[in-house]
Amino acid sequence: MEDSSQQAFLISENGILAGRRIPIDKHSVIIGRGGGNKACDIVLSGRQVSRQHAEIFVDQGRYFLRDLGSKNGTYLNGKPVSGVMELADSDEIQIALCERFRFVGADATLPLSEIVFADRLHLDSQSRRVWVGMTEIKPSLSPAQYRLLELLCEPAGQVRSRDEIVCAVWSEAEKEGVTEQAIDALVRRLRERLSEIVPDGAYVMTVRGHGFRLDPTGGR
Repeated sequence: MEDSSQQAFLISENGILAGRRIPIDKHSVIIGRGGGNKACDIVLSGRQVSRQHAEIFVDQGRYFLRDLGSKNGTYLNGKPVSGVMELADSDEIQIALCERFRFVGADATLPLSEIVFADRLHLDSQSRRVWVGMTEIKPSLSPAQYRLLELLCEPAGQVRSRDEIVCAVWSEAEKEGVTEQAIDALVRRLRERLSEIVPDGAYVMTVRGHGFRLDPTGGR
């Protein structure tokens, strides 16, 4: 297995694997529904997905995609895959137009594209999308709400002071006018948005006299 710092990844953008970062740590990675004698490295459940649908393989440090004769096709950046097509960082791969992945090249600096805590809270900083469990928060969090959540996730459980929150969320020009009430209102709204998915969740905890921290289990 290669050093993970030099691996390419797939970021699953929807479906049952949404928000997951999947390393391409083999010479050949097969994507499909599996079943029978059709083994797959990435198993998808959609009925439109063929048992062995597509393959990503490595040749001399370069990554390539090919369709394996699937019924409903493989698409690269919206175009049907014909023959072998080379992958580039940030390419979008669609399996039967129902399962969508983002390719992150081995030489790319991976942003916090998959922050996953207790298999419950998932953040994708490229798209600023957030999932609680397998459910995406829609409409998306506001930029301020997302920046606050991302701060609390790095790392989860660490107490963040009000000053740290101000620095992470507001611009230099805005910082002087930020009040205690503005911080409390932002925290309250973030809690409300997370609770839309898990009503009894308590992800953002108040630590009196210190600040706020993230409970990645949602208080469970």
